[in-house]
Amino acid sequence: MNYKTILKDGLAEEEIKKSRFICQLKRITSEEEGRTFIAQIKKEHYKATHSCSAMIIGERSDIKRSSDDGEPSGTAGVPMLTVLEKQGLTNVVAVVTRYFGGTKLGAGGLIRAYVGSVSHAIEEIGIVEVKEQTGLKVTLSYQQYQTFTNFLAQENLAEHDSQFLEEVTSYIYVDPEVLEDTLEAFTEFYQGKAKIEKAGIQVIECPISVKSQDDN
Repeated sequence: MNYKTILKDGLAEEEIKKSRFICQLKRITSEEEGRTFIAQIKKEHYKATHSCSAMIIGERSDIKRSSDDGEPSGTAGVPMLTVLEKQGLTNVVAVVTRYFGGTKLGAGGLIRAYVGSVSHAIEEIGIVEVKEQTGLKVTLSYQQYQTFTNFLAQENLAEHDSQFLEEVTSYIYVDPEVLEDTLEAFTEFYQGKAKIEKAGIQVIECPISVKSQDDN
């Protein structure tokens, strides 16, 4: 398991030449779930001119769907899908609702508007990488814990679920390929005087920076 999706469900709105473009993004796990969300948006915005959509589903992006919903062919759904592809996203549906403001944009203008709407929403909401990592349980004295942040910074790691009882217990998560290096670094950092043990596999969501469409 290793894929990218949006950080959370959300929306962003823009006005382009008096037309309102509202992009709503939602995490999904099936095409049926995506179609239900699209239908929900259309019902909610029944007075809108169009509600165009694009979705990608599966850890390998197996399913891809798009709809122009009445816009000229190729000016909405496919450009929206391309944005999701360029960002490497999956298990997500994007719906851009347009309220026509009276000024026609032309084919090129429509493509730019729908691409920009999805790109802006992704930038506002954020992206995470979903992946399986190996958990490590760390047990420290309170004195040892004073330098734990230094170790985390050194290894570019974060602590999770810390508990402060007679001793401090905390969890860190690492990619399987760096597991042994992390264990060795921890042992060296604490000179073998602190306890660290494997704690199973965990699915972790790691926030990552959003690439500008100009970078592609």
